[in-house]
Order: sequence, then C-alpha cells, then structure tokens
Amino acid sequence: MSGNEKIEQFVNSANKSALSLEGATGAWTGRDYRESLRDGRSVWYDGEEIDVCSHPRFTGVLETLQSLYDTQYLEENLDTTTYVSELTGNRVSYSYLAPTTREELTTKWKNSHFWMSESLGLMPRLPDFMSNVVVGLYDYKAHAGAVDPQYEKNIERYFEYCREHDVSITHAIGDPQIDRSGSLEDNPEFALRVVEIQAEGIVVNGAKQLATLAPYCHEALIYLSPSFAKRKDPSYVGWFAVPMATKGLKILCRESHCKDSGGHEHRLSNHYDEQDAMLFFDNVFIPMERVFLLNDADTAFKGFFRLNAWALYIGQIRFYHRLKTFLGITSLVSKAIGVNEFREIQNNLGELAVYAEMVRLGLVGMDAEAKPTDSGLMAPSSTFAMDSFAAQIASRISEILRVISGSGIVMHPSRKDLESPELRPYLDLYMRGKGCDAEYKSRLFKLAWELIADAFGSRQEIYELWNRGDVVRNRIHVYQSSPDRVEMEERLTRWINSF
Repeated sequence: MSGNEKIEQFVNSANKSALSLEGATGAWTGRDYRESLRDGRSVWYDGEEIDVCSHPRFTGVLETLQSLYDTQYLEENLDTTTYVSELTGNRVSYSYLAPTTREELTTKWKNSHFWMSESLGLMPRLPDFMSNVVVGLYDYKAHAGAVDPQYEKNIERYFEYCREHDVSITHAIGDPQIDRSGSLEDNPEFALRVVEIQAEGIVVNGAKQLATLAPYCHEALIYLSPSFAKRKDPSYVGWFAVPMATKGLKILCRESHCKDSGGHEHRLSNHYDEQDAMLFFDNVFIPMERVFLLNDADTAFKGFFRLNAWALYIGQIRFYHRLKTFLGITSLVSKAIGVNEFREIQNNLGELAVYAEMVRLGLVGMDAEAKPTDSGLMAPSSTFAMDSFAAQIASRISEILRVISGSGIVMHPSRKDLESPELRPYLDLYMRGKGCDAEYKSRLFKLAWELIADAFGSRQEIYELWNRGDVVRNRIHVYQSSPDRVEMEERLTRWINSF
C-alpha cells in the first residue's frame, strides 16, 4: 500500500468513524501528517470556509508541526520519541505510552521534553498534550465501565486506534461564554447536550469552547471541566470523540496572530500561534463506539482529574521550557543594551532564574512521588500546587521582560529598513546595541516584543492564566487537601489544650 493510499484510508476511516487499525502506520512524518488534514473538514476563518493546508494564516504553524513530526525520525531522536508497537510492529509515539513502570514514565517525560524544547515552550497544545489525556482516559476506563461496560470497551479500542494512527487531538471542555448567571433549564443553548440516544449512537447539539490547535487536529475529545461537570440535567453530561470532518461540525477559528512578513518580524507568531476555535455541533451524530460516558455527573467530575494526570504534568514541562525561553531572551536583551551588570537588573534576572528552577524542582518532586493508579499505570503526583504557581507568576515574567527592555522596545527597524542603503548608516550608528549591530538587536527585540507586547504574547499570557482551570478553585483545593495543614492543626490543637 502506497503512502497516499494509507493516508486516504485513514481519512476515510475517520470520516466513517470506524476505529479500525487496518492501514495504521504509526508516528507521522511531516508530509503525511499535512496530507491527512485534507479530509473535508469545515474550518471557518474571517467569514470564509478555508483549507488549512493552503491558507496563508495557517501554513506557518502547519510547517512547524510538520517539522516536529519529521524531527522525530532523525536518528538522534528516534528512540527518544518513538517505540515499536507490539500490536502492529509500527513505530508509535511515546506520547501514547501508558506507563506501568518508573522507567517507562521517565522515558515518557523525555519525549515530552523533546516536544516542548523544540517549540520553546510556546505551543501549549502540541499533540503530546492531548495524547496524554487519552492515556488518562484509558487509565479511567474501568470507572466509566462501571457506568456501562460498553464504555470501557470503547475507551480501550479508541486508545489503541489513536496510538497506532498517531491521532492528533484537540479538546473542548467549556461551555460558550454567553451568560454565566443564566440557567440551562431556561437556556438550553448555553451548553452542548445530547438530544437523542439511539442504539447506533447519539446526536448532540450546541457548542463547545475553546478548542486549541483544532484546525490542525484529526479529532476533538469532548468532556467536561470541573466547573461544568456536575449537571442536574444528565443530557448535558457526555464524553465522546468526534473526527473534525464529521458532518454538521463547524470549526470557527479566532483571528490569527500570524503576519505577512518575509523577514525577521513576527517569527514567534508565524511559527507558534497554534490557534483557538469554537466548535459548533448542528445535530451531529456520534457513533456509539466513540461514546465514553453519558448521564453520570459524578463520574464525569471525578474523571476530569484522572484524565489529566499525565497531561497536566506535561503542561508543567512545557511551562518550564517557556520560562527558559523568557530567561534567555530577557538576559540577551539586558546585554544588548548594557544593563546586565546593574544590580536591580540582575535581581530581576535572578527572579526569572528562580522561577525556572522552582518549576524544574517541582517536576522532579512530582515525578519522585509517582505511584500506580488503581488501573496499574504509573502516574505523577498532583500538579495542583504547581498549576496555581504557574498562573500566579504568568504576568510577572512578562512584566520583568517589559521593565528590563524599557521604552526602546517599541522602536526597532524592520527588515526593509535594514535593507535600505539610505537608512542603514543611521541604523548602524544610532540603533545598534552594546557589542551588537542594528540587525541583531532588531531581531532580538522583535522576539521580545512578540512575547510581551503584541497579540501573540497577550494571548499567551491569557492562556497561562486560565488553561489550568480556575486558579481560585485550584488554590482552595490545595488548601483543603493539604496534609501539612491537617497535621499542624492537630499538633497545635493538642499543644494549646496542654497549657
């Protein structure tokens, strides 16, 4: 079977929702991944239905993803990123490894560090993230099976399907932001719901947000965040997977932060703006083999944390690499304008370095406390404290770079300015830095500008604040579940009563 035939078979099986392993080829190459997105999906951007493989606002990020898939196959990376499937004999991604030993867990983390380092920690929803949500779903299968044994079978089959086909997945776990004070009883359009249950499947209607990376994914996994899981009406409780090309599903993308630029401007946004989308379900049919849970709010609420056990740890790996990127760029900026030896500047740089080291140590600690789940998989300890910390410092790391860069960050020459024979002498004289020419300084400061001052950086900062969930809820959970608090309350109470 040729490569094109295999891609066509994968696309067709996705459209038909047949979870077959026939024709599975394992981890994608960049070219095959790109072609697999030509599946007839309905992606909308700026009022028009588009082809993500050719639209100029989408091709830059697509090329980045292609490159990442290809980089897996370099000899020095192959054994870090892939392993041989016992089921098919294909090389499959470690992102889909369901670890049962500490050694396997360590190997899995190395793969995640590869993905996040290669993308500078600036693409939070790389396929590695959601692949690990599917690992979490697989880990939770017996609990879903307690609701209906068919759910457990569906989950196991879907996990194998995703692993062997290297399915790239987005998720949508929030309701549309219409009126948070309103009720579903009075406003059924406020959330996605099951409107019909048949023997062959379910029909869903409504919308979900926010599906990051959606236009570049093969499927969406639909489940509920803790804020939305405990529904009174069971028709709003559902976990299922849907191919992006499914009839009745529309994908509306936000305004792209990619720019028309052939030079050094907008390098980060043009390569790493992963997109976010609303998903509109117009009476979409979901085959029953793709349904993993219905009508059980308690199981859905508890399951969220189990589904995300590995993915949230990987989110911290990604945040660590983001902090390293900020530290490197901020340090280079300080050197380029000759302030790196100033005491207060070194204090601010030291603060960034401390944040990076704290997250690194947090990763070490959560991994050291890894233990088997009730299904026998090896999972890291809770990320709640580190997730709260990441949201807490998200704006501060931007502020440090903003302060050190100073007002000069707003004015740097473009590529065409630098190419102008008439302007270049002035630029070399007045817009150079300490030990660097005007061109290097412009390239550096354009990167800093993207991180802290334009739409790309602003979206990233918002993402850091909210992607781990409600920070207040997370802090309350850390407080209420703290063994240190309980221990010290008991000790101090005994001591006080002994006076």
